[in-house]
Amino acid sequence: MESVRKTDSVKPVIAVLLAGVLWGVINIFIKNLSAHGLDALQISAIRMTVSVIVFPLVVLIKDKSKFRIKLKDIWIFACTGIVSVVLFNTCYFYTMINSQASVAVVLLYTSPIFVMLISALVFKEKITLQKIIALVLTFAGCVLVAGVIGGSYVIPPFVILTGIASGLFYALYSIFGNIGLKKYDTMTVTVWTFIFAFIAALPLGKPAQTVAAFKAEPALILWGIGIGVISTVLPYFFYTWGLKRMEPSKAAILVAVEPLVGCVIGMTVFGEAHNILKIIGILLILASIVVLNVRFQRHYGKI
Repeated sequence: MESVRKTDSVKPVIAVLLAGVLWGVINIFIKNLSAHGLDALQISAIRMTVSVIVFPLVVLIKDKSKFRIKLKDIWIFACTGIVSVVLFNTCYFYTMINSQASVAVVLLYTSPIFVMLISALVFKEKITLQKIIALVLTFAGCVLVAGVIGGSYVIPPFVILTGIASGLFYALYSIFGNIGLKKYDTMTVTVWTFIFAFIAALPLGKPAQTVAAFKAEPALILWGIGIGVISTVLPYFFYTWGLKRMEPSKAAILVAVEPLVGCVIGMTVFGEAHNILKIIGILLILASIVVLNVRFQRHYGKI
């Protein structure tokens, strides 16, 4: 019995961490797509297009019944798709384009704060000492990893607003997704999320210009498929699956491995500068994950 509890407690953690890793490698795809003239809205629309092809196809092959939802629950998937995916992407990319990637990352990772507060109000989650410590470690780690300390930035107020908004919309996926998961399977929530996201993103993504870019450079199709499958379909499935099996606030902190991965890729693949503060930041984010898992061990038994 203990081994079953152990497996049940570890798998959701691994799933959420894996989602963060796959989201963290998205910079590789963004850099290659943007290098060929595609903007943030076009890249976002590409992600949604690939996702809306792959997810329904998987559902058709595995279990068509996963498409079934009640009309009264459409609002849930409109919120996860339009609010939590499309608006998040728009605000996040706008912040990144109009400031710096480091600023965008730090403002985005205000999201665990929103998740913890909203979860306490909506789901009556307890704000435990472990969560507070993990949250502080996560945010401090993100600040150091992003290189904000020691720099001098002049950020327009509207950009700060869109950055914080990206954190809020990112956090709301955990909230709306958790509501959907109380009624539906992981695949049902995910597939309908991206159907609504695709409907909202397509008109904004300049489809004619994107198609022209693909025709001019066919190799871009591979990068488009990559960002859609590796950094969208798989991580959203893993995160949604893990979210169903843990508290939203815990999932939001665990997935903060994403900026850590992005930082490591930046330093190793793209040759970005790194220093002792970034290394400390990485260790702080890892420490926040350890803190959360100490809580898991006490609750479910020793691992």
